Amino acid sequence: MKTNKRILISMIAIAAIGIFSSFNNYSKEDFYKKLKKYCSTLPSEFNQISEERKKSLREIGDFIIEKRTSGKIATLLFICTSNSRRSHFGQIWSQTAASYFGIDSLYTFSGGTEATRVNKNAIAAFERCGFLLTSNKTGDNPVWTVTASNSMSGWAAWSKKYNDTANPKKDFCAVMVCSEADKSCPSVDGAELRVGMPYDDPKYFDGTPSQNQKYDERCREIAREMFFIMDHVKQKLILKMEAKK
Repeated sequence: MKTNKRILISMIAIAAIGIFSSFNNYSKEDFYKKLKKYCSTLPSEFNQISEERKKSLREIGDFIIEKRTSGKIATLLFICTSNSRRSHFGQIWSQTAASYFGIDSLYTFSGGTEATRVNKNAIAAFERCGFLLTSNKTGDNPVWTVTASNSMSGWAAWSKKYNDTANPKKDFCAVMVCSEADKSCPSVDGAELRVGMPYDDPKYFDGTPSQNQKYDERCREIAREMFFIMDHVKQKLILKMEAKK
């Protein structure tokens, strides 16, 4: 059983690499209508981001810029405790933002200090944004496929540890999206850059009247900040291209 599970995960990882590569061949015009509308409103909210957080977001963006101007791929690994909510928000929204701004050769991943499952409320929050999510619905940790357009394949999303075989092993930027993981992992093996970007955990509102509101708020906050990163990257890359003319 364990061998079969490892084989399945390896197959998913290989498929995911192909998915990440193909995603950047599509533009925001291919997005589902609801998702495209949602994304179009995010840049107008950059003024809601504090200067302190913008500094950290630009640091991540500069990592991407350095990789791309050197002709290398840029890899981001979002890490939280259970890899069930915030780290998936970070992974999916950073890849979506890269496509929205036309940034290629950027691969994003996620993991936790422990493996659980993708939380159902996080899945619902993605759906309310306009993504399409489907699942194989097997086992305690089902694999979800997240798509942004009918004309593209989707991402395979499931809960895993940050050092899982499906995740990068070196030359990546580790983005710590929860304070617990930030404290328990003062260093991440193989990370070229490690940035602490904690977000409040919406799990504390599970089963309350504020549940959907809080998940939507956290989802949008992370989406907004991932879009800020990629907007920064696009502007800097354009300036570098113009300087070479």
